[in-house]
Amino acid sequence: MKKNILFIIAIFFIIMCILFITLRNVQANERMLKKENKEYEIYLNKEIYGTDLASIINKIIDHNEKNNVPKNQYGYYIENNQNSITLEVKMKTIPKAYKMEQFYNNDITKFVENFNEINFKCIEIKYNEVGKVSKLIFEEIEEIAEEKNNT
Repeated sequence: MKKNILFIIAIFFIIMCILFITLRNVQANERMLKKENKEYEIYLNKEIYGTDLASIINKIIDHNEKNNVPKNQYGYYIENNQNSITLEVKMKTIPKAYKMEQFYNNDITKFVENFNEINFKCIEIKYNEVGKVSKLIFEEIEEIAEEKNNT
């Protein structure tokens, strides 16, 4: 009888340990997800210069390369609902949306030279099925009429 009770207690203890470890892993994953998302969520509805946008593009490209995110035949990263991040820029001067790879592949320093003092605003962030940031959409901000008149 004692052996049966000890056996049941041992099994119960093992189950409790497994549940505790699993819960800790889930909590750690949630903290990491929140931390990674926060790196990009800080830009939502904020105006930044073109130089800052180039830095974000470089950061996302580096992230995708480290995570071996595959590219399609045109050299654009394929969204994989796990760890890929994309960025799109909507331009006012040329009403078109550009993928980050277009700027990066055409030498990001040219983007910085041409758009360093232009303001951009993150207008939308999309999330994948896991809840991780998967896409940032920036838009070129038109200059205020007063600023144009002063120059």
